[in-house]
Amino acid sequence: MMKRTFWKYLFPALYGLLVYYTIRLLADSSSGTRFWHRPLLLNTIEVLCSIVMGYIFIWMLNRLFRFFDENRTAGLSYRSIVNELGYVCLLNLVVQNATLLPMAALTDNGLQWEDVVDINVIPLLYSLIYYGVRRSNIFLQAYVQNQLQLEKIANDQLQTELKFLRAQYHPHFLFNALNTIYFQMDEDVAAAKKTVERFSELLRYQLYDQQQTVSIRQEIQYLQNFIDLQRIRSSTKLQLSVHFDEQLGNEQVYPLLFLPLVENAFKYVGGNFHLRMQMTKQATEICFVVENALPEHAGIARKGGIGLDNLKRRLELLYPGAHTLTIQTTRDTFLAELKLILN
Repeated sequence: MMKRTFWKYLFPALYGLLVYYTIRLLADSSSGTRFWHRPLLLNTIEVLCSIVMGYIFIWMLNRLFRFFDENRTAGLSYRSIVNELGYVCLLNLVVQNATLLPMAALTDNGLQWEDVVDINVIPLLYSLIYYGVRRSNIFLQAYVQNQLQLEKIANDQLQTELKFLRAQYHPHFLFNALNTIYFQMDEDVAAAKKTVERFSELLRYQLYDQQQTVSIRQEIQYLQNFIDLQRIRSSTKLQLSVHFDEQLGNEQVYPLLFLPLVENAFKYVGGNFHLRMQMTKQATEICFVVENALPEHAGIARKGGIGLDNLKRRLELLYPGAHTLTIQTTRDTFLAELKLILN
């Protein structure tokens, strides 16, 4: 309240006096005049006129600021600021020349060139300072709003990218699972029903929001169902070794980050058909290792394919600076190790 009272009622008078005494000081310094030696009535009239000028000018400036705010269609920009400054300068020149020039012309030795310069330059400098002070809050708010908008856009882009990566989730796995169930129904209906049950659990799990964490136990159960489905349709030559650390329980992780490694291993396993998976807890880290034998001339299997590329991008978005993914390939082995740092 006091701040508003100061700016509305006191500051215009102080502004008018500041402009007047600055001009008076410069004029008297160059002419050798001492204004306190002048008639008291003349000084009083000039001071009162300066105060009135201050109220008029500040009122007009505030109206101009309101006009700027009401007619701004876009965000704050360099162009809009330059435009506002142009109007402030024009208003300053009109008001000061209409009020102070006549005052200077009718007193002392009349209107001199230095009076014209002082009357046009000094108030202009003060008006620009006032403009900066009064508009700084608007500039700050505009900057904060722009930053928030940029962050919102960036966040929306990341969310969209995560949803896109999720939408790319392994359609060939769905086809293979349905194909497995189809052939099981001819051979073993009970097994086919069990497979359908596992398959439904997998699909239900995928409905989780991938920007929300789940317990590692839920993730392990999902991986176990996936492995069981893959085991059904895998070659009888497959030598599968799976170990999940019993210490793992309620640690929170983002879902479906380990799956691409598992699916990649089943997809490209060959050679001696050895496949090893191991998940352990090491202090504040979860370490997941997948190693599979490769067939000769494995090609893309040695690089991992698009599934691992998507995984890398999701890790960057969900675990920035809190993960490591190491991939090693030899002539007949592919090994991937993923470490997540727990919060």
